[in-house]
Amino acid sequence: MLFDVRTYTCKPGTLNAHLKLYEEHGLSPQANNLGQPFAYMVGETGNPNQYVHIWMYENAGDRETRRAAMWADPEWLAYVKKSAELGALEKQENILMNNVSFWNPKA
Repeated sequence: MLFDVRTYTCKPGTLNAHLKLYEEHGLSPQANNLGQPFAYMVGETGNPNQYVHIWMYENAGDRETRRAAMWADPEWLAYVKKSAELGALEKQENILMNNVSFWNPKA
């Protein structure tokens, strides 16, 4: 399995507005193309302006195919435009990770 671990940092005071916009306009087209996220989380401690989501793929080819479909989806593109207009996102970091041999997540 390939995990795409994404950490987003929002401008102070905008996290809730950003997550609401995503829930209303981004979640459906993203999940339609990528499947349900493995995790979507906000911190209990640490930076209060960050959230993390993790997507699970079979391999890099599967990730590439699904993400290409998402970026061709008019609903996703409309969400991206709304997100840019909101202007909440400050920074994005992502890392691709593989699970270790002794752990097999349930898909």
